[in-house]
Amino acid sequence: MKTPKRLEPLVQDGLVSEVIRQLMSGKEAAVYVVRCGDEVCCAKVYKEASKRSFRQSADYTEGRKTKNSRRARAMEKGTSYGRKAQEEAWQSAEVDALYRLAAAGVRAPKPYNFHEGVLLMELVTDCEGNAAPRLNDLVLTAELAREYHGILIMQVVRMLCAGIVHGDLSEYNVLVDSTGPVIIDLPQAIDAAANNQACKMLLRDVENLATYFGRFAPALLVTNYGMEMWSLYQSSKLRPETVLTGRFERIENAVDMSSVMREINDTLKEEQARQLYRSLRIHP
Repeated sequence: MKTPKRLEPLVQDGLVSEVIRQLMSGKEAAVYVVRCGDEVCCAKVYKEASKRSFRQSADYTEGRKTKNSRRARAMEKGTSYGRKAQEEAWQSAEVDALYRLAAAGVRAPKPYNFHEGVLLMELVTDCEGNAAPRLNDLVLTAELAREYHGILIMQVVRMLCAGIVHGDLSEYNVLVDSTGPVIIDLPQAIDAAANNQACKMLLRDVENLATYFGRFAPALLVTNYGMEMWSLYQSSKLRPETVLTGRFERIENAVDMSSVMREINDTLKEEQARQLYRSLRIHP
């Protein structure tokens, strides 16, 4: 096929030897199957912000830092340079996340290179060597749904232990290769420790999985893996090998109203005493 304009610099620089075909076009990027020497890979070409249907919400970018102070100031002011820097940061977030997840043993595509706004990475394939299908394209048995759900919950735990929340996880962002689910699409990945929306996003990711797999195995609809793993994460008890139960009981201690009222009354008396002292100083 004709080389897309955004891939031309990679061909000229020798990173890509042939563009084989377009694999898909999503809300944030177009993905191509390319040949890099003897290896067949994926080339993810990020769309410009004005052409994406997925916007850079502050919920996702909160907590992301840049070491370059000039870039950081420009991004805050929203200058043309700042917008360009923000776009580059949005794109490189997926690259950084993929490297961190690879180190954590999470099943995600291996990143190879990032050049001119294009991410070169592993092509996830099925047992016949074809591009792996997305999870939403499959019809599952109840047994396989429970198996895949369990695998993905373990992957989400590993991600959280690595300090990452996917932020947009669903059946549309999971491929299924010859050995099971592989998590993809991470430009909106969230820093679990630095982003105040991390808990909300994690719970939504886990709920999306339960809702999808619950179509085939209804018992999964009443599980609560999200709060269980977040509670363990907050108390520094979550480990990559942690075995979850899917149950979570919120412990709510009864409020001692008499103690609360005593605190309020004591505070009021202290304030009255301060007001009296102040008035005596002003009018001796």
